Parts: sequence; structure tokens; C-alpha cells
Amino acid sequence: MEKDVYIADPGRYSGMTYNHVGASGLKFPAVSLGFWHNFGSNGNYDNMKAMCRTAFDLGITQFDLANNYGPVYGSAEANAGRILREDFMPYRDEIVITTKAGYDMWEGPYGNWGSKKYLTASIDQSLKRLGLEYVDIFYHHRMDPETPLEETMDALNQIVRSGKALYAGISNYDREHTERAIEIAADIHLPLIVNQRRYSIFDRTIEEDGVKDFCYENGMGIIAFSPLAQGLLSNRYINGIPDDSRIAKDGRFLHASDLTENRLRQIRALDKLAGERGQTLAEMALAWILKDDHVCSVLIGASRPEQIAENVKIIGHTDFSDEELIRIDQICGINYDENHRPF
Repeated sequence: MEKDVYIADPGRYSGMTYNHVGASGLKFPAVSLGFWHNFGSNGNYDNMKAMCRTAFDLGITQFDLANNYGPVYGSAEANAGRILREDFMPYRDEIVITTKAGYDMWEGPYGNWGSKKYLTASIDQSLKRLGLEYVDIFYHHRMDPETPLEETMDALNQIVRSGKALYAGISNYDREHTERAIEIAADIHLPLIVNQRRYSIFDRTIEEDGVKDFCYENGMGIIAFSPLAQGLLSNRYINGIPDDSRIAKDGRFLHASDLTENRLRQIRALDKLAGERGQTLAEMALAWILKDDHVCSVLIGASRPEQIAENVKIIGHTDFSDEELIRIDQICGINYDENHRPF
């Protein structure tokens, strides 16, 4: 049987937008592919490979992973490593590969949080699973209330200086810890360039805690994850909970109790506005993330290649009128005063 050899689409860069990551020289595609779901041991390998091929052919040059993505832990990296080896090594210099450590990964006191021991061991394990000499960005995945932030940043600096990562990032860091991390990074000359945070029409936390504006003003990029609120910002639940939906099949992150009558009303009103814009609700929700230049990329998850092709349709269509933005806010229960300021 003739071997299936992947040759990337020569026009892959023509339809994608690429944005600088903060004040760094690195650029992210406006849409990046996340491996959080559907790339673990419970997924179909051929489908994973097809999604990666489709993504790259459409100009998506960033694959985002973490040490514990699966299930089982480590399996997303192992599958990504196999896909990279079989399809993408000729294109390695055209791809941004990122991974993270910070959540529980192995048993005992050294497989979690933000110690130098954990982060150093984790990057070595990740590189073995990925089959790479380096990743482009290594993130600390969450704030550690017990490890001094200086130790965590020093560990990231050591990893970068060893050549195991080109840049460092943080994820799920609030304003206070982001500010301190930037200060430490400047002192030790660590290229800390990005904060990965949850952000969607339904989750404005990075606006409320000031991270979005602070990062923009201080040269740190933001990449947004969960832009569809685990699927609520799509047409999946407009008529109830389908049997094959995430709520029905996987209750880890989205629950039936999240789909209240008020939330359903909001989803249906947003879907109506999206239709007026000539977009699906999912497309509008992704475009909304990129409505200004404060966010350099939006992370999408996918279960099949066709979803990726649908999502990149937002490129060139991320502008919103003031009236549309106000309508979205009002649908979500955000009101405006007489001077058109939200409260």
C-alpha cells in the first residue's frame, strides 16, 4: 500500500492574519489550534492528523498543548509528537509548538504547581513525548500560591537559556501576578511574552480584573482560550441538549445546570445578531475576541476538520460597529449610562 505523504498547501499563508505577540518579534496566527480536547487516548488518530493537516493548510501555524492534556495525561503530546514526526518535520520551522506545566501530572510532591524541580522535569518529559529538541513557548500553566514567583520565573529562564524553549509564557495569571511576573522577567532578561487566559462573550474576567488592558499597555500578548464557552456560544444548544453534545457525553467542564433559561435566551438573541452579520453564532463569538488589537490569537478546539475550516472564515470579518458591541453587551446583561459607558 502506498504511503500517505503529506504535502502542505502552497497557498496556506494567503488567507490568514498574523499578529505580533505583544512587543516581541514572534507572530501568532489570528486563529490557533488547541489540543485540550479530542487529541487524547480516547480520540481517533486519523481524525487528529486530518485536523492538523487542515489547520496548517489554512494558515494555522500554532499548535497549543500542555503536559496533562488528554485523557490520559501526556497522550495529547504523544499523539502530537507522532503527527509531527509523520507529517510536519519538513515544516517545523514554520510552526509554533507550545506546551505548559502547572497542573497535576504525576504522583507525589514534585508533579504539580510551580517549583523549579517540577517545571524542569516536565519540559524534559514533554520534549520526549513531542519528539522535539525545543518548543517555541513553554508556559507556567497556573499561579502557585506557595512557590515564590521568583523561583518559577527563574525556572522558566533556565529552560529558555538551556535551549529547550525559545520564549516563556504564563497562563491563568491574574493582574497582580501578571504584573509581578513581568517585573521579575525584566530583571532577569526572560523573554516572557504572553499570557493565556479564558475569554469569551460570556466570560469577561480579563476585562474585569484589568489583565487585558495591562498586558496590552506593557507589551505582553494575550491568547484567548474557551472562546465559545465550552460550546454554549454555538448553535449546539439552541434547541436543548443533544445526545452527542459535550454536556451529555463529558460533564467535566460543562454541566446541564449551566444551560439556564436566561442563558438560552441570551444564546438565541446572540444567534439572531450573528445571522444579521452573515455569521454563525460561533463565528461571531470568535470574531468578537479579535475585535481589537489587545488579543493576538484565539484558540479553537475542534472534533473534525470541517469545524476548523468554518472557524477560519472569521479572518477579515472581525470588525464590529459600536451598535453591535452594545447589543452584545446588553444581551449579556451589561448596561450603559447616558454617556455610553458600560456599568
